[in-house]
Amino acid sequence: MDNIDIKILKLLQQNSRVTASEISTQINLSIPAVGDRLKKLDNAGIIEKYTIILNAKKFNKDLMIITFVSLESPKFTDLFINTILVDNEIVECHYLAGDYDYVLKIITESTESLERILNKIKNIPGVQKTKTTVSLSTIKNNYSIIPSEIIN
Repeated sequence: MDNIDIKILKLLQQNSRVTASEISTQINLSIPAVGDRLKKLDNAGIIEKYTIILNAKKFNKDLMIITFVSLESPKFTDLFINTILVDNEIVECHYLAGDYDYVLKIITESTESLERILNKIKNIPGVQKTKTTVSLSTIKNNYSIIPSEIIN
């Protein structure tokens, strides 16, 4: 991977629908060369997927919450994960080292819907304790790593 590949990746991160022609114009490379580089980046697994990011506010989901969860024992892990996976308002779940076992990112409409979700989480067998923090605003939200330029 070189600086041209990094420029291509940055353009795709800004808009995954950018065409090879538009990339070609912006980085001064032929369209077939851009296509070849895209295939190599795909085949190497550097590009995991092309996707869209929906605006939660357009779906009346104005509340973003971080909830930490501690389980009594690892024997409850499968049940916890299976419950979390089917709830579409829980948009991220990460396994942690430290005081809590998991952290969840929840995006929902209101405090009433948050209460419903938290009660559901707290009623999962094995959930020992939770800690919830409400986000007032988002300062930075990169959906993926940002590749840095290669210095020779």
